[in-house]
Amino acid sequence: MKTTLSGRLHAHLPKLQVVFSIVLLLFVWWAVTASNIVSALYLPSPAAVWDAFVDANTCHPIAEGSARIVCGSQEYFLWQHLLMSLFRIAVGLVAAVAAGVLIGFVLGMMPIVNRIVSPYINFLRMLPPLGYIGLLIVWFGIGDATKIWLLFLAAFPPITISTVQGIEGVNRDRVNAALSLGASRVQAVLHVVLPSALPSIMNGIRIATGFAWTTVVAAELNNGIPGIGALAYLSGTQLDTPLTIACIIVIGVAAVLLDWLIRAITRLIIPWEGKD
Repeated sequence: MKTTLSGRLHAHLPKLQVVFSIVLLLFVWWAVTASNIVSALYLPSPAAVWDAFVDANTCHPIAEGSARIVCGSQEYFLWQHLLMSLFRIAVGLVAAVAAGVLIGFVLGMMPIVNRIVSPYINFLRMLPPLGYIGLLIVWFGIGDATKIWLLFLAAFPPITISTVQGIEGVNRDRVNAALSLGASRVQAVLHVVLPSALPSIMNGIRIATGFAWTTVVAAELNNGIPGIGALAYLSGTQLDTPLTIACIIVIGVAAVLLDWLIRAITRLIIPWEGKD
């Protein structure tokens, strides 16, 4: 009985450690703000951040004692800002996956083309998003097209590079064995090359999602409302620190959940990963 209980505690220990670290962080945060070591303008209390989060998701008086009611922040609820940002990222990411995997396959299967094209992809990968957002605004205006293009350009290089690396890492003996057994080149690509490269491709998608998510604030700097990145930026310029921190927390939690979702999908579609 003791052994079983000990085994269960050991199995849940990582989760308990995460919970403990969060509780500890909240306690230290509360203690610092309660002692007035730091001005509330720079670091509001956890309660103030929670109140800002609630106000951003509900309808409330615009000021204490006022009869005027406002809903959310910047005319949208916070969850609407978040959903709009997720929509933009989804569109940009889907386009990046389609283009990145296709081009990555071409580059991986044709080394000569890869040597010619890969320097440009690496050049694009190294550019910071703010470096070309002005050019995108000139080309596409300040609407959603610019934001989606920016997110696409952030996600495209890592997906392409990971696809190329995955194809280059395919065991050629397996491909030759499939061909010798009568498989066509298309069948060899679909049933040998693609499954072997899929772990690297999914890893590239995971990295690209992180890049796109960290680019969302830059993408929404201009005419980004509704958008969680734009809300975080505007609330900061208005010195609404509690709402800024609430947005940051929401952005971080959403990023963690997105990463968890991609890892879950990876385990689902690649059950053979790590097995030879």
